[in-house]
Amino acid sequence: MSHSARRDHNTLQIPCGFLHCERYFKTQAGRTKHWNTSHPTFKSAPTASVLYSAAVEDEPEEQHNAFFAGNDDFPQAEGSSDAGQALNEPDNMDTEFWGPGDRLYRNYHPKLNGRPCDATGQFLADGATPSPPPSKPHDDWTPYRNRIEFETAEFLYTRDVKWQSFKVQYTGEKPAHDVLPWMTESHDVWYRDPHEVIRNMLANPDYAMEMDYRPYREFSTDNDKRQWQDFMSGDWAWNQADIISQDSDTAGSTFVPVILGSDKTTVSVATGANDYYPLYASIGNVRNNVRCAHRDAVAIIGFLAMPKTTKEHAACPKYQKYHRQMFHSSISKILENLRPGMTKPEVVRFGDGHYRRVIYGLGPYIADYEEQVLLACIVRSWCPRCMSHRKDLDYKLLCRNHDHTEALIEEVTSSDLWDEYGIIADLVPFSNDFPRGDIHELIAPDILHQLIKGTFKDHLVEWVGQYLHHMHGKKRAEKILDDIDRRIAAIASFSGLRRFPQGRGFKQWTGDDSKALMKVYLPAIKGYVPTDMVRTFCAFLEFCYLVRRNIIMESTLILESTGIILTFSLPRQHSCSHYALLIRLFGAPNGLCSSITETKHIKAVKEPWRHSSRYHALGQMLVTNQRLDKLAASHIDFKSHNMLNGTCLSETLQALLHLRLNNEPKANEPNENTITLSPDCNITIQGNNEEGEIIDGPTLVQAHVQLAKTHQHKRARTVPDLDNECSPTDVLLAHCPRFDGNIQVFNSAASTFYAPSDRSGIGGMRQEHIRACPLWRNEAPRYDCVFFNTDAAIEGMGGMDIGCVMGFFSFTFKAVSYPCAVVCWFEKADDGPDEDTGMWIVKPSYDTDQSPLVGIIHVDSIYRAAHLIPIYGTHAIPKDLKHYDSYNAFCAFYVNKFADHHAFEITS
Repeated sequence: MSHSARRDHNTLQIPCGFLHCERYFKTQAGRTKHWNTSHPTFKSAPTASVLYSAAVEDEPEEQHNAFFAGNDDFPQAEGSSDAGQALNEPDNMDTEFWGPGDRLYRNYHPKLNGRPCDATGQFLADGATPSPPPSKPHDDWTPYRNRIEFETAEFLYTRDVKWQSFKVQYTGEKPAHDVLPWMTESHDVWYRDPHEVIRNMLANPDYAMEMDYRPYREFSTDNDKRQWQDFMSGDWAWNQADIISQDSDTAGSTFVPVILGSDKTTVSVATGANDYYPLYASIGNVRNNVRCAHRDAVAIIGFLAMPKTTKEHAACPKYQKYHRQMFHSSISKILENLRPGMTKPEVVRFGDGHYRRVIYGLGPYIADYEEQVLLACIVRSWCPRCMSHRKDLDYKLLCRNHDHTEALIEEVTSSDLWDEYGIIADLVPFSNDFPRGDIHELIAPDILHQLIKGTFKDHLVEWVGQYLHHMHGKKRAEKILDDIDRRIAAIASFSGLRRFPQGRGFKQWTGDDSKALMKVYLPAIKGYVPTDMVRTFCAFLEFCYLVRRNIIMESTLILESTGIILTFSLPRQHSCSHYALLIRLFGAPNGLCSSITETKHIKAVKEPWRHSSRYHALGQMLVTNQRLDKLAASHIDFKSHNMLNGTCLSETLQALLHLRLNNEPKANEPNENTITLSPDCNITIQGNNEEGEIIDGPTLVQAHVQLAKTHQHKRARTVPDLDNECSPTDVLLAHCPRFDGNIQVFNSAASTFYAPSDRSGIGGMRQEHIRACPLWRNEAPRYDCVFFNTDAAIEGMGGMDIGCVMGFFSFTFKAVSYPCAVVCWFEKADDGPDEDTGMWIVKPSYDTDQSPLVGIIHVDSIYRAAHLIPIYGTHAIPKDLKHYDSYNAFCAFYVNKFADHHAFEITS
């Protein structure tokens, strides 16, 4: 497919680039003239006059291009192509079809195209096979004696990156007498060479099929609409490749963006101040599913210093500058070995066995807002990405830019920089030390802190409380809030959904608490707050779930830009206005969320700390991390040689069988004593039954349901017994085929489905358990609800119905086993979702005699579990209502599309 066949030849191909301006131009000169007359670069501060201002005509033309490359939501005229595509894509595009059924096509960057080469950097012919890795006997477990020793080992492997340290100390001006203590103290910064860490990532064979070697743009073959998924599908990687490829020596190289992240963490509150400041690194080439699945694609590369002083000196400007600059200087020092490879290609072996020439570059930085302020060297309450004034963040202005910031620092006084532009003049960001580094451009979106914690927890939940106090007074508002808590506590259990037995009244919120409450909060407040507030919550939740998708379509970006939430006057909320731009630049935000680094805290910081003696714990934590890295490297090596198939037990049985075959000449003939080993499917299941499980294996099917492995011996043995046991009304056996044989009853079934937007394995597979048991955890019955397919030709809820599973059973007829489920049917209340909450409403179905409608279905018709939340109305619910009575106590329910991201996708 040629690029020319796909390109739009509309003469007005260059958009203005300013927010909400829909003008398009034929030439750059026309666009520049329009900017000079219509869009001044800055707006005066709301409360003070600007002592220095710059209009567009005062700046060189390169500034416009830089601002345009980082600007927000580009409106497009009908029939025009993507803004970045129209400006940057050459005519000799390398295009190929992609995915099942060739439903997508990709335009690859023509110059930085990741061509394989040999160990000396000479490019290979197209289709050349990689040189084979060094051979290794299948029983060579060096440096371990055998497999058992490897699986119980804690260390002893040679392919690791050693920890190093350097000291940092204040070197500024000191008083002649009474030198402050912090001026003489030195601090240790521990780190590992990120250059070696990243080379190990590139060489990891686990990533060979999950890595992008060149930037690309992905489109649908149906309508030529673009979509964004992994990092290399974004415009930022493409634009960087354009810049790098201007040097002819880089032709054919692979661009490797270095993604960084840092965040302070506390390992124990009870034992005093135990704070650590880990620094993490990843690469943009590995796909989001690998980074989110925590497959060692995010590595800890340092522990930054955390200097402390007395309260008396903490507010000293010199100390604050020293504290902040130490952060940047430390990161610059840690990354210094990467600097040569950012301008001159180096040869690296990749996991697929090929060598490639590599060019490194600073990629996005994963951080929460406080960390972003530190990174961007700005004043708190300002936006790290754009020039909007902190007192008027709703006013749209152009993005911050390294060159423009440096120009302001040269021309404007420090006090005016602070007050009018939010810039701290005497700080130098670490990105200034590296080629193509612009820290404002590298600020990544942060779903966890900006949306889930910053907007939902800190703003919207508080907003509900303030509204109720304002409208009803303190006493009545507290009663309503207590009933909202009871509503939350009364919600039925669901696999992967955290329950709140006391409602949302907990003092210390974690990220997981906020995520779980988001899933159930909307139905709980319905009836107590105005419709507009309900719709605002609905719009915000849908925004959160849309940007969390693993694939974001062009139509989704338009939807995100036209929500009903119009103002974002607080920094974290204001960041939402940049998401359309950030998705275009960096791909789907779920691959850059700070929840990835926070999860990494557990393995890299918190668990090593718990295993330490607590005395000078950092040194012990470094050793633990080094041992974990050695084990991970061993695992990769042994797996690449097919030495980890099966388990230790199967390995031992195989060895015993081999020994027996050698000792008995005729033992190879089948007999009743022959040991048969079941095949290993190389799939690992991680997690627990209640939280949902991650299937660490390839993509298998879209959805599949399987009964539990063990049936219940004390439950029904025949169909009439099952009828008496599990139905709220009699199943009309006269309407069912007659079967007089025995049946086996099961308390649960496992649903395995493809859910890449949720926490899942590297193939996007996830498993949940559907319960149908008369006694759950010795407390009460539990009968889960399910989606089941009624019309496979219709997508979403239009082709599915809801049922409550009263029991699972199987029977055998003519040597064929039939797994089935007894379900109570629900019917949809309308042809579409509720306008206020965006959720479908269902109610129990009844027969002609007003008895619940019950039926038997094959488990193959079940898609996955469904979660229902009662429609509570405007009255308080009984104080003694339990969550296990939820499905019986109400007459109508919301189908909770916010239960998880997969449920959102299939019910929206």
